[in-house]
Amino acid sequence: MPSLARNAFCEALGTAFLLAAVVGSGIMAQRLAGGNDALALLCNTLATGCILAVLILIFGPLSGAHLNPAVSVAFALRGKLPWAIVAVYVVAQVIGGVGGVWVAHLMFELPVWQFSITARTGAGQWLAEAVATFGLLLTVLGCAAHRAESAPYAVGLYITAAYWFTASTSFANPAVTIARSLSDTFAGIAPAGVAAFIIAQMAGMLAVVMLSRWLWREPATGYNRLDRRPLAE
Repeated sequence: MPSLARNAFCEALGTAFLLAAVVGSGIMAQRLAGGNDALALLCNTLATGCILAVLILIFGPLSGAHLNPAVSVAFALRGKLPWAIVAVYVVAQVIGGVGGVWVAHLMFELPVWQFSITARTGAGQWLAEAVATFGLLLTVLGCAAHRAESAPYAVGLYITAAYWFTASTSFANPAVTIARSLSDTFAGIAPAGVAAFIIAQMAGMLAVVMLSRWLWREPATGYNRLDRRPLAE
């Protein structure tokens, strides 16, 4: 299926650019902020929100620009995406995310292979990830149901806001979480905290999927409302 290969490539490339932006802007911000963590976080936030909007505009008409296993699984649970395609997407997203982190390291002349030592754990952080992912999926599914053309801007703006109102700075993405554990930089998360973050993210996603059955009732059509293309493509 050449089109599935194309879509998987888009998911990998898009997630790679997302992680390159998250980690690269974090490195640049930390170097230039002179120890001001609030300023560094603001710079990191703006770069992330902007690149998300751009990536969804580019890859939305191709793969749907999920760039996030939680999004792909949510569409499958709502009957919009076959599970076989979800499996391919998730693998592509994780591989792309790791590749993006390594490219960021190379651009800033850092060791490619790293593990983060930044501890991000505790009930507040886990709740924050559940809330962050809940809000992200609410944004995605709400736009897909009624305003698909607004999704790139809505997602970018949501993540920009969620960086600041969540205690975890809104990873909201299992692939991003895994990839950021491999970067001992401003955006990193210690590997020991990854599993709990992913569990919280998937819990937030499941809550939105259940809520969506009430908010946006519609039969499965076989189409991804984000890009209006048949899922079999």
